[in-house]
Amino acid sequence: MMRKQLLTALLALGCMTYAGAEINRLVVEPNAKGAPIPSTMYGLFFEDINYAADGGLYAEKIKNRSFDFPTPLQGWNAFGKVEVRNDGPFANNPNYVRLSPAGHTDKWTGLDNEGFFGVSFEKGKDYRFSVWARVPDGGTSKVRVELEDPATMGEGQDKCAKEFEVTGKDWKKYTVTLSPSETVSKGKLRVFLVKPETTVDLEHLSLFPTDTWKGRENGLRNDLVQKLADLKPGVFRFPGGCIVEGTDMDTRYEWKKTVGPVENRPVNENRWHYTFRHRFFPDYFQSYGLGFYEYFLLSEDIGAEPLPILNVGLVCQYQNHDESAHASLNELQPFIDDVLDLIEFANGPVDSEWGKVRAEMGHPEPFNLKYVGIGNEQWGPEYTTRLEPFIKAVRAKYPDIKIVGSSGPDSEGKQFDYLWPEMKRLKADLVDEHFYRPESWFLAQGNRYDNYDRKGPKVFAGEYACHGKGKKYNHFNAALLEAAFMTGLERNADIVEMATYAPLFAHVEGWQWRPDMIWFDNFRSMPTASYYVQQLYSLNKGTQVVPLKMDGKAVAGNEGQNGLFASAVKEDPSGDIIVKVANTGDTAQELQIDFKGLKKKQHYSSVEITTLHADNDAENTLDNQEIVKPKVENYNADSITDMNVSIPAKTFAVYRFKK
Repeated sequence: MMRKQLLTALLALGCMTYAGAEINRLVVEPNAKGAPIPSTMYGLFFEDINYAADGGLYAEKIKNRSFDFPTPLQGWNAFGKVEVRNDGPFANNPNYVRLSPAGHTDKWTGLDNEGFFGVSFEKGKDYRFSVWARVPDGGTSKVRVELEDPATMGEGQDKCAKEFEVTGKDWKKYTVTLSPSETVSKGKLRVFLVKPETTVDLEHLSLFPTDTWKGRENGLRNDLVQKLADLKPGVFRFPGGCIVEGTDMDTRYEWKKTVGPVENRPVNENRWHYTFRHRFFPDYFQSYGLGFYEYFLLSEDIGAEPLPILNVGLVCQYQNHDESAHASLNELQPFIDDVLDLIEFANGPVDSEWGKVRAEMGHPEPFNLKYVGIGNEQWGPEYTTRLEPFIKAVRAKYPDIKIVGSSGPDSEGKQFDYLWPEMKRLKADLVDEHFYRPESWFLAQGNRYDNYDRKGPKVFAGEYACHGKGKKYNHFNAALLEAAFMTGLERNADIVEMATYAPLFAHVEGWQWRPDMIWFDNFRSMPTASYYVQQLYSLNKGTQVVPLKMDGKAVAGNEGQNGLFASAVKEDPSGDIIVKVANTGDTAQELQIDFKGLKKKQHYSSVEITTLHADNDAENTLDNQEIVKPKVENYNADSITDMNVSIPAKTFAVYRFKK
């Protein structure tokens, strides 16, 4: 039994059980040989939904920076004599603007950009403005760039400004640093043609903070990447999601268009801008500035295995019911080539066609890609007949690459039951399961993977989140049920190889879908309760499963288990035993954690208890980010061989026993 010191500490904090209370005895076998836990077990899924890329993770502050939206000046307000032309220096972004003299001493020519829910900037920070420019008739022209606060009560709107000269007929890149005197969340970028005026052409106007993640010029937003890094993810799935499919062939995601010089990456329509009429954002496009090279870099930075998802020749089946909308079987070769070329881009030598592209972008070393997903959330024979030639081609050229197939959009039912046997027949390595489901589903799924066929493909729980009935937004109880469900993922680590919550990001002014793991505005970002659940699992992943049972059964919310879900792992080489318990019920539960089969003199000398709880089913906000947050307590003792403790109602707890 525990020594007196630990008993006293627990009693003082009200953690011990009370006489006469029902005891839930959890029997843990720390020396039993369990399944190894994959390094990829808990990870991240990224999709450009909710302004997650442009306006979010991608730190560019200018919307429609190359004037290549279908409406070329969308996001811009032009004044004076501004003309959009389409014979620019970049083949994939042909549009640019010509600023000509306004024709009067008191008139001006130029443009404002509204940014993403405003152009935000902070006092004390520097911003890098760049533009490709020329003087079409030769000579010199002068341009002034300003950061503005249009709502200011001060004498002037500009909070910083720089002028620079553009010289000659050839296109050149010009860069200036802007240092604002005030912090503004909903500002604008303004460009003037300076008097005396000489016509100038401008293309690819860009504004980045200089303090991007790792200081990269085409960089990512620091606070958002840091939150990803703090999760210690094992896998990073990108770029989606439904955007992989597109609404039609012209708008599907094509990775080859996202690499190379950023100025020449074309704009693509984001299928989420019009998907929901009740959450409509007609200015939501993809600049492709955050492309596959940047995704691979990010995976490397945060220590996660990259998992790119590629198109299988099908566009969104929800939106297209006519077979003619999709690529036919005899039109698949370009799609297959995209998969093979991507593997070469990631792993190939620098003298290969696509390995050379990677090297020229600044990464001669391979990215060591191990996984590739083919198709997102497809279903039916339309999917499997197309997937088969992809698998054959990848196996023939890259036999070590693991292939991820799909079980469709449902967690069970007709399409699910059809696709799993097909994935086995095709010998996919993993099957991507998706489930956005209500509380009742998560409470009933504690044993989901206990009886899966261990000889078939592994499971990738690629998109999941608890959607509260009548309460779809983020709230604590949904996160608690996700934690309960994840005990079943962990207990079945021999069949579940990876799992990723979805979606990852959402801008508070630009979301189409919720709940989401991380919310943000133009300055701040906020971890949700679901974020902390994912983090607690990832930081306490362990290296192998150890048995944990109650009355000889897995603790999975079964009848007679009082709403409890639990799992246990061992972490080597420390030898720590980590017990995770979710109490989904409305009353506290008394636990007795017994270690069975301890060797002579084997015991633990301390326990770290981390709890996650929120009163009244609360959730964090950007203004109050401390409502839901893990609380950690540590207790020491001479010898711990079991422990009695009370877990409060509606609480997720992690008990880490240390030697």
